[in-house]
Amino acid sequence: MEFTAEQIAGLLQGEVDGNPSASVNGLAKIEEGNQGSLSFLSNAKYEEFIYTTESSICIVNKTFIPSKALPATLTLIRVDDAYACFAKLLEIYNSMNRKEPEIEQPSFIHKTASIGTDPYIGAFAYIGQHVKIGHNVQIYPNVVLGDNVQIGDNSILFANVSIYADCIIGNNVIIHAGTVIGSDGFGYAPDENRAYQKIPQIGNVVIEDDVEIGSNCSIDRATMGSTFIRKGVKIDNLCQIAHNVEIGEHTAMAAQVGIAGSAKIGKHVMIGGQAGIAGHLYITDETKIVAQSGVPASIKSADTLMGSPAINHHDFKRSYIGFRKLPFILSKISEFETQIKELMKK
Repeated sequence: MEFTAEQIAGLLQGEVDGNPSASVNGLAKIEEGNQGSLSFLSNAKYEEFIYTTESSICIVNKTFIPSKALPATLTLIRVDDAYACFAKLLEIYNSMNRKEPEIEQPSFIHKTASIGTDPYIGAFAYIGQHVKIGHNVQIYPNVVLGDNVQIGDNSILFANVSIYADCIIGNNVIIHAGTVIGSDGFGYAPDENRAYQKIPQIGNVVIEDDVEIGSNCSIDRATMGSTFIRKGVKIDNLCQIAHNVEIGEHTAMAAQVGIAGSAKIGKHVMIGGQAGIAGHLYITDETKIVAQSGVPASIKSADTLMGSPAINHHDFKRSYIGFRKLPFILSKISEFETQIKELMKK
């Protein structure tokens, strides 16, 4: 589908600088643009590419002033915030690629399940007893929904997502391929022979509205009660969230984060990749945890933490400078010991 610069400017409330009839049929990074593509420039670090790009249209900030001649074939659309406007276009573009309503065959839908209007259900999907699916939901091939699962309106479950029995998914939730929701928590108790006996996990997982979960994540059901992923949370690929964890609203975590059982994470927390968080602790709102950090104890005041065990990132950097000097310090100590021994002999 093609759009003209004039049409795009109308969507973004922008101003056309160039040919209003210039048209595009795809999106591209500014350094990879070609004829018929739409790009954007918001970071001055990439300005050099606007003078050589082959894109037909580029979205720029109204404050952008070229330092040299632009390509003759390039039309600009000037807006208040180029990055935000391009994100808006990506969202529109993505919504145009939604699956058309259809129930593909073969798939299994239990007779007690209820499904809202305009669903897409891919081939080989399994929908168990008493499942409730809202309106405009997309369920891709090989998705498994256990008994009593609830899925809210406008949610998308990509291929091979498995949601165990009794779990609840809110509205506008996106779950990417291979993720498992509601698998058993890691609960075992050693008996008199020191053999581990499984503790039944009878709770569920509750995922509130506007959450997005990356591919191949595992979110365990609670031992009792619920594991909660609150509204607006964003979880990257390959994350592990254990039983009875609660993730506060609008918290975001990067890939390979691991959160142990019964940890409570506050609102608007940011967690870098490969960070590990111990169980049965609380992390207060607005905390930032740097990648590969380890958090063994509760964080009661908002801070930026780094290292393992995690401490204030400024303190960590100062400590690391000392750590890097240790070989030199040890060498000096060895020299001093040698000199002392020589003096003692005299």
